[in-house]
Amino acid sequence: MKIAILSTNKNLYSTKRLFEAAIKRGHECVILDHKKCYVGIKQGNPSIHYNGQDVSDIDAIIPRIGASVTFYGSAIVRQFEVMGVVSANPSQAITRSRDKLRCMQILSGAGIGLPVTGFAKNTHDVDDLIKMVGGAPLVIKLLEGTQGIGVVLAETKKAASSVIEAFFGLGSNILIQEFIKESKGTDIRVFVVDGKVVGAMKRTAKDGEFRSNLHRGGTAELIKLSKAERETALKAARELGLTVCGVDMLPSDRGPLVLEVNSSPGLEGIEKATGKDVASTVIEYIERQHSIKIQNLRPSRKSSAGHKL
Repeated sequence: MKIAILSTNKNLYSTKRLFEAAIKRGHECVILDHKKCYVGIKQGNPSIHYNGQDVSDIDAIIPRIGASVTFYGSAIVRQFEVMGVVSANPSQAITRSRDKLRCMQILSGAGIGLPVTGFAKNTHDVDDLIKMVGGAPLVIKLLEGTQGIGVVLAETKKAASSVIEAFFGLGSNILIQEFIKESKGTDIRVFVVDGKVVGAMKRTAKDGEFRSNLHRGGTAELIKLSKAERETALKAARELGLTVCGVDMLPSDRGPLVLEVNSSPGLEGIEKATGKDVASTVIEYIERQHSIKIQNLRPSRKSSAGHKL
């Protein structure tokens, strides 16, 4: 099988591990910068080109789409899907999860636990917006932010009003979110593949920081999930249609609360914390999906016999 990893940086840990796992399992593997791919849309003959070459011989793709290029990256994934190529995650699920507001709305409608969240466009709504999420302290998030970037903790109502109005003045789209005090600077990352939990870790923020992202100096350790945490993570992935994802949750007095569902979760933290070969698990999932596709393309004996008659 020929597998393409869609990544803008071949030197990233996750990209390298997926490449190594694919080669180790006997597959041909290439890394394609999805920003450099371009599509041909023609009746009955869709195509994708890369560096002047047709790459229509790809059997499966693993999208590693960055938040800043979600629109274009998802379009490339969608083109591969039109061509019948197996994808680790559907393009629609990627765009659904990357839109933080849409993601929260879907999860809320499914009855999944979430921090109380507000969204508005008008500065006249600030006081009621702050009241809606339980008052200060509260968390303010840029809709387009990743890895903890664009996330601010406002400890007083005055500070919250100032930050919100500043973001509104810049024309930025933001979410205002309840601050979960009892989480104490920790969160849980659950890695889900094909409807199963393959690893989980607890991330703890460094001293003086409330964001537990590993990119911001947080630490990670293996954790055993409760039944509620496991079920919440699996339901969140299922509701968004993601088959490979990281579900981030906060422990709270009212149960696990989903913060985000990441369609391109990093492998380094989860592999080091759990000691598991998560990359190979992703490749095994791709193998199963490709095998199902091949089986569905083969005519059954009954249909073949009927054709001969």
